[in-house]
Amino acid sequence: MKCLFLFFIPCLGWAQISANPPQGEPTNAAEAAAQKAKADAVIEERYQAHVANLSVEQQAWEKVLQSQLGGFYLPIHKRDKIAGRSSAWEFVKDDPKLPRVLLIGDSVSRGYTQAVRKALTGKVNVHRAPANCGPTASGLKNIEVWLGDGKWDLIHFNFGIHDRNTPIADYQQRLELLIDRMKKTEAKLVWASSTPCPDTKNGQYKSAPIIERNTAAAEVMKKHGIAIDDLFTAITPHLATMQNPDDVHFNAQGYDFLGETVAKAIETALK
Repeated sequence: MKCLFLFFIPCLGWAQISANPPQGEPTNAAEAAAQKAKADAVIEERYQAHVANLSVEQQAWEKVLQSQLGGFYLPIHKRDKIAGRSSAWEFVKDDPKLPRVLLIGDSVSRGYTQAVRKALTGKVNVHRAPANCGPTASGLKNIEVWLGDGKWDLIHFNFGIHDRNTPIADYQQRLELLIDRMKKTEAKLVWASSTPCPDTKNGQYKSAPIIERNTAAAEVMKKHGIAIDDLFTAITPHLATMQNPDDVHFNAQGYDFLGETVAKAIETALK
């Protein structure tokens, strides 16, 4: 009996500890949701206080971001702002002596935006569309917002990964419409080929659709005489060290490489 008694003492102690988790840790889904709501409210309060101290132009930019970033990117943006972290969606105060360039693209484009800015510091005002621009269908819906009312010297754009399931004919037709609209800005246009997609184990991504859409897009660009920044070819030899495993996104080294490649294409086109 002595051994049996000793066996149950640790068990009782474990049960008592489990029933009394560390202070502040949620014990059920409702409590976790309440804590998250409280934390979100604090972030929102701090973000609004930050915005209230911005210039009129910066406040206007924040309103555009609030309408465009959506449920995934907007919370990230708000946390970045209150933490003082810079991001792809920073407000850009133009140097009037330098050309204005707009980057349009998906999350890969977002990833290399800051590297482009770094490479072109003192040479170009590098702006970014206020969204993860997604597929061509989203482009047609939001292009007016992305272009804004300022003058652009060059627009570097891409749609492809999010169009991997869009029929080729529809994809090309939408590109035609987007190009027609961007040409009205009188900016130089540079098309970026979509970066490679791996054949992922879960089937979310496949390599072939991206190759097919790059080929289809190249036909449209050739028709319109638009320069191509061939990011697909540039990054392909480095995928093993620069692309995240089983993913379309890249590590810091990869985004730096892409940013430098984009910056060179922009400088060449501006000449």
